[in-house]
Amino acid sequence: MAAFRVLATNHTSFTVSNLDRTVDFFVSALGFELISRAPRDPAIISRITGVDGADIEVAYVQGPGHRLELIQYRAPDARGRVRSQPCDTGFAHIAYDVDDIDAAIAASAPHGVVPIGDPVAIDRGPNAGGRVVYLRDPDDVTIEFIEKPNP
Repeated sequence: MAAFRVLATNHTSFTVSNLDRTVDFFVSALGFELISRAPRDPAIISRITGVDGADIEVAYVQGPGHRLELIQYRAPDARGRVRSQPCDTGFAHIAYDVDDIDAAIAASAPHGVVPIGDPVAIDRGPNAGGRVVYLRDPDDVTIEFIEKPNP
């Protein structure tokens, strides 16, 4: 048995290219609350991340039951971009239960968050009877909407 215990989930984090745009999506389209936004000390961030010259601004948004940390790196200049597919090892996404998948897709579109495919019926598992769709934002972060079946 472990000599410690996990107490709670603190947050999930995504690195984004445009913090204003991403925060606007989560606040305006999904109704999340912006709870904090500020730069961080580059020396401390470099020590935490191992990225020399890391200069970041961080925003936290709170949604139903979960907090997201959104990070925009302003430095170093040598930054890359990840574009993985759902079949790639290490691929990650975040999923939200929604009451109306079509309305969620429509609210996301003005923010450049668009479906990868059409919503499909779920035939197995804990969400069977509902519908699901994957969307990608301008930074290729994948968001899943799950519409639960009508009781």
